[in-house]
Amino acid sequence: MTGPQDTADRFTRMIDAWGQYAPDRTFGGLTLDQFKTIAQPAFDVRAQIKALEDQMPPLINTRDAADAAGNAKAQLVVNGVIGDVEFGPDSSLYEAMGYVRKSERKTGLTRKKKPADAK
Repeated sequence: MTGPQDTADRFTRMIDAWGQYAPDRTFGGLTLDQFKTIAQPAFDVRAQIKALEDQMPPLINTRDAADAAGNAKAQLVVNGVIGDVEFGPDSSLYEAMGYVRKSERKTGLTRKKKPADAK
């Protein structure tokens, strides 16, 4: 056994074999019907999980579409802050929105050190 599906497969295999070869016998102090009753909640929960998993793809697609629409409007808001004369790209508002203020940005200029003269 390595996972939940292995357990479900084992329960199913046991129930099928028991029902085929010894349906009237008691094993481990349980009848076949008693074992089925004990195993049923495990099957029920798996069915619920499967139903929820089937609902996930359309929900993910809906979320992605909402994110795309929201991201487009968010970019307009950020551009509005940058273009606003009272705020702009160096404002605390811009920084609070998660962006780096213009005055805090590095220039990108690097000066390479010359190797020491070998003597």
